[in-house]
Formats: sequence, structure tokens, C-alpha cells
Amino acid sequence: MQYPKPLSAGSTIGITAFSSGIAPQHLLRFECVTQHLESLGFNLVIGNCLFDKGKHVSGTAIERADELMAMLLDDHIDAIYPPWGGEIAMELLPLIDFEKLTTVRPKWILGFSDVSTISAVFASKLGWATAHCSNLMDLSPNAIDPLTSSTIANLGTPSGESFIQKEQTHYASRWPDFVNTPESGFNLDTPTRWRWLSKPKSGNTVEGRLIGGCWDTLSHLFGTEYLDLDAFANRFPEGVVLYLENAEMPPTEVVRTLLSMKFRGVFSNTSALLIGRNAAPDSGNPDDLDYYEALETHLKELDIPIMIDLDIGHRPPNLTLINGSKARIDLTETLGTLTQTLS
Repeated sequence: MQYPKPLSAGSTIGITAFSSGIAPQHLLRFECVTQHLESLGFNLVIGNCLFDKGKHVSGTAIERADELMAMLLDDHIDAIYPPWGGEIAMELLPLIDFEKLTTVRPKWILGFSDVSTISAVFASKLGWATAHCSNLMDLSPNAIDPLTSSTIANLGTPSGESFIQKEQTHYASRWPDFVNTPESGFNLDTPTRWRWLSKPKSGNTVEGRLIGGCWDTLSHLFGTEYLDLDAFANRFPEGVVLYLENAEMPPTEVVRTLLSMKFRGVFSNTSALLIGRNAAPDSGNPDDLDYYEALETHLKELDIPIMIDLDIGHRPPNLTLINGSKARIDLTETLGTLTQTLS
């Protein structure tokens, strides 16, 4: 893996919304977050593709791709951090000049949701380490929970060194009111625990190279030139730990997606699977299939270790997960820990 330069005071962060932009009513939140980053010593380069232009995007596909490429080619920029995700970042992939990017210094690509459509592809196709982590708009000065508040510090880990994160006891059942209370952090109000769906044959640990992101979007990329897990696994004999989180898929769509992934051999080179908290509601009808039934029925037969309900995705807070890092995940009856080594 090629690890970008660690982030620290003096680093430059490019901000462009290569999926959904922000609405005018979110500008105070954006200013709160960017002022906080500047107070920490970061330089910011704010692109033109920032505001919502309708149709779920901040500009045409060509405008968004051109601005992203310009930042990727600018070696004065150390990281690219969209305000948040969205819906159709996938349409940028054919417009990105991956060959040209092999000649430049790797940049961090940061965030979750539709951001992972880009970040997972860059890890797979280019071998750049990228980060699935709290979104830019989550980083207010009042976001003091241990995972959100440590996001930037984790990205300052030097190549060759490690950082450790622990499971949280609670998550936020709803997002802060970015409009009326733009400085608000998360209210972690709901109990949560990491759990084994399928334990290892021995011990309480899984290890391997991390890669993953938003299940809803990555499910369309597995087995394509953009997200080739077979090639990724061949580069790393220590194994691949795939992580996924469900944003919107109802249980029946989860079943269809799992079956499609099996048909395409996605799990053939996966040594372990991590699944984040589910953000899509069940129907509430006891006669309908629910989310956990979908997982139980269609994952147990994989014969690999599987953890569920990790701090990943649209039920914050979020772990900082470095695509391509060496990971060790320990889960006992009392605590789950994630150790990542940037080597």
C-alpha cells in the first residue's frame, strides 16, 4: 500500500463535493467545521463543487470529476474531504484518469457513505490507502465522543506505526440539527455492542488487510475493474477483511445483494467480514423478513468469521478504517478493539 503523508497542522485539505453538495441552510455548519479545522492549523482549499445543484449532485459529472482530478494532481494538497456522501459518485469513475494518478503523490480520501465509492476504488485500483471515517460535516468542535474526535489524530499516524480504537457503548439514534444548532455534536443515546455472527474456529481475533465501505454502493462495483477483490487479495497473502455498512437497503434487498455477491465470488478471497450498524428500518410487520434474519440465513454458510453491529456507517459514531492497513480485531465478551498498522 502507498500511504499518504500523515495529516498534521500545516497540512492542506481540499474540499469538494464529488457526490451531493450542501444546501444553503447547512452553510453555518460548514463554516463551523471549517473554522474548527483552521483553528487546528490546517489549510483549506475549497472547490466550486460544494453546493447542491439539484438532482442529488453538486455539479455535472464532468465538473465534479474535473475538480476532483485537479485536487488529486495538486501535490500541495494532502487530503480530499467532501462535506459528506450522497448517491451517485459512481458516475465519476469512468471520468477519472487512473493512469495519470500513478505519477502523483497519494492523497488521503476521507469520509463515509458515497465517499467510499471513490475511496475503496482508489485502494483497490491504485493501491492508495484511503480512510472510511467521520464525514467532514461531523467534525464540529463539540463532537467530543472518542471516535469522532480522534478522526484527524488517527490520520496523523506515521507510516509503519499503529493506532487502536475501542468499541463504543452507545450510538446516536439521530443526527444533530445542523441547521438550528450548527455546532452540535452527537448525542450517543442508544446502547450498542459489537457481536459475533460467526466466530473464528479458535480464539477471538481476526486479522488481514481492510477494505470496504457503503454496502449500498459497493455492491454494484464488486468484480469490476474498479473493485477487484481477487487482485487485492493476491497482493496481500495475510488475507482480506471486508467491511460493509447498510445505509438504505431493506432486508429483501440485503438478501438479493448477498446472493449476487456469492454468485460473483466476492467472498472467495475474504478471510473475515465486518458489518456496521444497520441504518435501514425493518417494516415493523412480524410476518416480514427482518435485517438480522437476512444476515443469519445468508451469511452463516460462508464459513468465515463475521462480526456485526460495529461502529461503522450511518448510525454514528464512526471508526476510522484505513483501506489497505493491516488490521487486528479482537472481540471478547467484555470488549472489542481494532488495531491498525500502516504498513
